[in-house]
Amino acid sequence: MNSTNQFLKPLTAKINSSGNLEIGGCDTVELAENFGTPLYVVDEKTLRTICKDYKNAFSSYKNVKMMYASKALCTMSVARILSDEGFGFDTVSSGEIYTVYKAGVDMLTVLFNGNNKSPEELNLALELGVGRISVDNFFELSLLDEIAKAHNKTVDILLRITPGIECHTHEYIQTGHLDSKFGFDLTQIDEAVEFILNDYKNLNLTGLHAHIGSQIFETSVYRDEIEILVKEIARIDEKFNLKLSEINIGGGLGVKYTENDCPPSTFEIAEIILNKLNECTEKYNIEPPVLILEPGRSVISTSGVTLYTIGSSKQVPKGKKYVAVDGGMADNARPSMYGAEYTAKIANKFDDAPVEEVTIGGRFCESGDILIKNIKLPEIEEGDILCVFNTGAYNYSMASNYNRVPKPAMVLVKNGQADIIIKRETLDDIIAQDEIPERLKK
Repeated sequence: MNSTNQFLKPLTAKINSSGNLEIGGCDTVELAENFGTPLYVVDEKTLRTICKDYKNAFSSYKNVKMMYASKALCTMSVARILSDEGFGFDTVSSGEIYTVYKAGVDMLTVLFNGNNKSPEELNLALELGVGRISVDNFFELSLLDEIAKAHNKTVDILLRITPGIECHTHEYIQTGHLDSKFGFDLTQIDEAVEFILNDYKNLNLTGLHAHIGSQIFETSVYRDEIEILVKEIARIDEKFNLKLSEINIGGGLGVKYTENDCPPSTFEIAEIILNKLNECTEKYNIEPPVLILEPGRSVISTSGVTLYTIGSSKQVPKGKKYVAVDGGMADNARPSMYGAEYTAKIANKFDDAPVEEVTIGGRFCESGDILIKNIKLPEIEEGDILCVFNTGAYNYSMASNYNRVPKPAMVLVKNGQADIIIKRETLDDIIAQDEIPERLKK
């Protein structure tokens, strides 16, 4: 069965009677006119559908917890939708924790993850009642126990481990290999467990956590990861008489950014994961653990598009034609950061045949500010609306105010209705945190 992460465009994308691209029942050209550009657009139907895909794919296993990887896109409206669909939240900062808290999420469904959590963040997590903390290193074990003791609480924790698995994705988004900043090495697990059992009385170890990377297409890595985690749980039980009840295998399922991308479906990876988990629990003679998953990109990416207005163009003599849009690397850092590729169309000329090959450049003062290289498009005119697909994940999350440009707005679309879920920043927002010392005012 196909799942939503395997599509280039939102499920509601179609051509309307005006010949324009429509998403969520909203004409994208009208969205650009009404809300300005650049504009992030999130299709609610697509987002809810992929959530249901995940829940259905893993429904045969008796105890699964879906925790959305909030770093992909964390807004209060997105959190409300995902919570409605039965998802918890994997968070990595006080900002993400506070966002889901203010969205009304049940904080027991929240996990706090990260390799260098500050005392302030850990205090906030305990104050707001975060359900799980994934501990990344020995320093954090000691720090968290001290903070938990001050709060007179016992905190449920997972140990994050590096399983030594290489996945074939960009090196910047590999996290499970041995030479990684994340997690305990397998050789360090016993020492960590001994500290927890003998010294850290305010920590309750419930399971193991691993995350092997992002934008993963190969399925064998999940089998390898589960084998390692279940084997470790059985070994810990045998050595320490400690029965761990949870394994968190992270996320990482890929999405379709271009026609050349062929990610597996949620149903395909569910079958692989569950078959392997059942095999391993029988092989190592342990009770089937609670299975925690942390999908992020594959949940939000396909539902999002970004609209830009086309401005200037430049034909290099005997070379490329550059077409500039009113956004770029500050609202989508992925192409300049690690060569990410995207698919785009002219929203107001969606069915027009491509007649020229161009490179889409951004408006920022960097030669590397290129969104899409060598894309074939219809004849382009100033004022056309460019729609870049599959931008729901990491575009807003990684957005900056480079060149002191305000961040774009974001709208949620459904059944012809468009609602602002993130306001467009203003120039006053840009300078809101600036201060001038008194000595400079004279």
